[in-house]
Amino acid sequence: MNKEKIIVTAALPYANGPIHLGHLAGAYLPADIYVRYKRLNGDDVLFVCGSDEHGVPITITADKEKVKPQTIIDRFHNINKDSFEKFGMSFDIYSRTSLPIHHETAKEFFLEFHKKDLLKEKKSMQFYDAKANMFLPDRYVEGTCPNCGSDNARSDECENCGALYESNQLKNPKSKISGETPILKETSHYYFPLGDFQKRLENYIQEMDEKYEWKENVLQYCRGWFKEGLQDRAITRDLDWGVSVPLDGAKGKVLYVWFEAVLGYISALKDYSIKMDKPDLWKKYWQDPDTKYVAFIGKDNVVFHTIVFPAILMAWNDGKKDKFCLPQNVPANEFLNFEGKKFSKSRGWGIDVIDFVTQFPADSLRYSLTCNLPEMRDSDFQWKEFQARHNNELADILGNLVNRTFTFAFKNFEGKVPAIYTLNSLDSQMLKFSEDSTQKVGELIEKYKFKDSLLEIMNLARSANKYFNDSEPWKTFKSDKEQCSTTINICLQTIYTLAELIQPFLPNSSQKIFSMLNEKETVWSDAGKINLTEGKELNKPQILFQKIEDETIERMVKMLGHVETDEKKEEKQLISIEDFQKVEIKTALIIEAEKIPKSERLLKLKVDLGDHKRQIIAGIAKHYQPDDLINKKVLIVANLKPAKLMGMESEGMVLAVENQNGKLSVIEIDPEINLGVRAK
Repeated sequence: MNKEKIIVTAALPYANGPIHLGHLAGAYLPADIYVRYKRLNGDDVLFVCGSDEHGVPITITADKEKVKPQTIIDRFHNINKDSFEKFGMSFDIYSRTSLPIHHETAKEFFLEFHKKDLLKEKKSMQFYDAKANMFLPDRYVEGTCPNCGSDNARSDECENCGALYESNQLKNPKSKISGETPILKETSHYYFPLGDFQKRLENYIQEMDEKYEWKENVLQYCRGWFKEGLQDRAITRDLDWGVSVPLDGAKGKVLYVWFEAVLGYISALKDYSIKMDKPDLWKKYWQDPDTKYVAFIGKDNVVFHTIVFPAILMAWNDGKKDKFCLPQNVPANEFLNFEGKKFSKSRGWGIDVIDFVTQFPADSLRYSLTCNLPEMRDSDFQWKEFQARHNNELADILGNLVNRTFTFAFKNFEGKVPAIYTLNSLDSQMLKFSEDSTQKVGELIEKYKFKDSLLEIMNLARSANKYFNDSEPWKTFKSDKEQCSTTINICLQTIYTLAELIQPFLPNSSQKIFSMLNEKETVWSDAGKINLTEGKELNKPQILFQKIEDETIERMVKMLGHVETDEKKEEKQLISIEDFQKVEIKTALIIEAEKIPKSERLLKLKVDLGDHKRQIIAGIAKHYQPDDLINKKVLIVANLKPAKLMGMESEGMVLAVENQNGKLSVIEIDPEINLGVRAK
C-alpha cells in the first residue's frame, strides 16, 4: 500500500471555557483515533489543532470579569491544552489564532481577495447601542428568530433552528450590554461572495462523495444550505478584538471570526514549521496536490468546513500555481448529551475533561466515548453506563484475558513465552480470527466507523477468552503439556495483536501490555501474526483496569445534585391545542419499499392514503428490510413541506418510536381503520 501524506485537523476549540465530554466525542477523539492508526500504518501525518481566540463571546466574558480578552484566552488556552494532553490527544501542533503568524496569514488572504476585486463593500444597517455608544456584534444582541420564533436568537443566526438572516430581520432585539432596545445604524463592511461559488461547491462535494463516501449527515447539511441558496456574507465586523482589517480607513474593524478562524489550520502549520526551523515545511503539505486533508468537526461546524473554508481556498487558488488542498473528507459527528440533557455551563450540567481525567483513567473515558460516539445521531453519556463499560468490558474481558494468560505463564512456564507445537482446529481458528480482525478493524477505521472498529477489537478479546476456556490449559498442563504450551502461546500472540489494535483507542493500556510482553510498540502490519518468539521472557503482569466501585459513581452523580430540577430550571415548551391541530397525522398503507443506493439509513416508500398515493423517504433502513414494511398500516405526518433527500422528494414523515437501545419501530395501527383517516 502506498504511504499517504495527510493533514488532519480537529475543530479549533473556542478559548472561552473548558472543553467537555461532548467536544471530545464530536471532533477530537475520532480525529486522534484516525491519526494514531495512520501513523501505525507508516503514513506521513500532521495533526493540527489550536485555540480559536477571537470573537464576541470572549469579549463578553472579559467584560463580565472586568479583564482584558487576552486574560481570558490565556486562561482557557492553557486549561484546554492541558486537558487534551491528559486525555491523550497526539497533536503535532496546538497553536493559537492570537499569534502574529495567524494575524499575518488572515490579512494575507483578505488582501489577496481585495486585490482581486473579489470582495464587495456594502453599506448595511447594524444594531447600535446608543447608551453604550457602540455597534453591537451579533452575540451582543438577542431577540426573536424570524424563522422559528425562538426567543434566544442572535442578531444574525438562530442556534435553535440554524437559520441565518440579516440583522434587520430579528424581532424584539435587546442589547446584552445595556438591556436597551438597540437602533439600526448604517455601517460599511466587506462581503465575501459565497453565492458565486455555489455551483463549484456542489460539484466539489459531489465529486468527493463519489470518491470517498462522505457521511450522510454531512451531505444532508450541505444540501440544506444549497437548497436555501448561498449568499454574500460579511467578513468584517465593528469590534476592537480580533484581526484588524489591513486597509486605510478601516479603523475599528476586524475580520469576522467565521472567515479568519478556519485559516487557523494553515497558520498553525506555519507555526509548526517555524518551531521545527523549517519555515517552508507547511507548503509541502498544504500546497502538495497529493496531500490528503481530513477535517474532523462536530455538526455545528459542518458549513464552515464543507462550504466556507473550501470556498475561501478556491478563491485563493484561482490563478495560482501553488494551490491549497481542499478537504477530501469531513467526517462530522452529531452531539453527545449528558445524562439525557445538553451540556450546559450556565446550569452546571455536565463535566469538563480536566475534571474527569483527574478522577478516572483517560483510557476508560476514551473507551466509553468511542462505544457511544454520535456518528450518525445524537447520543448520551450516562455515569452508570460508563461504569458498566469499564467494569464489564475493559476489566472483565480485555483485562481478564491479559491477567489470566500472564498469571498462567508465570506459574507454569517460568514467565516465558512457551512453544507452539501441533495446531488443532481451535488453535487454527483463533489464529485466523486474530488475522481477520486486524484487517476488519483497519478497514472500518479507514471508513471513519470507529464504534464498529472498537466492537471488532472487543469481539477478538471475547473470542480469546472463549478460546482459553475451551482449550482448558489448567487440564492440559497435566494431560498434554505440548497442547497447553500451544494454547498459552496463542493467547500471548493474540494479546500482542490486541495491544496493537487498541493503540489508537487506548494508548496508555496498549503501552502497558507491550511492557508486560517485554516488547516495544510495533506497526499495524505486525498485528494478527505470530510475533513473540519461543522462550522470550515476559515482565510480571499488572492489573490493567481496576474496577470502579458503585460509591465512586454515586459520588459523581451527587455532584450534579446542585442543579435545579427540570421543572424549576427549564420551562417546558408547551404548545396550544391550536398548534397541535396544525399537524395532520393520517393513516396510510405502505405499498412499496426499496433501499436507496449509497445510503445506509434511508428507504424510499410509497404509501397509499386512500384518495391518493405519495412518496416518503424514511430514515429506517438500519431497522427494517424493505419487504418487512409492505402492507403495514402506519401513521404519517401528511402536511409536512416536501423536502429533497438524496435527490428524491419526500412528501411526509412516517411516525416511529425509539427504544433505549436506539431501535426504531414504526407505529402500526389497527388494520380495520380506513386509509387517510386523521388522528385526533
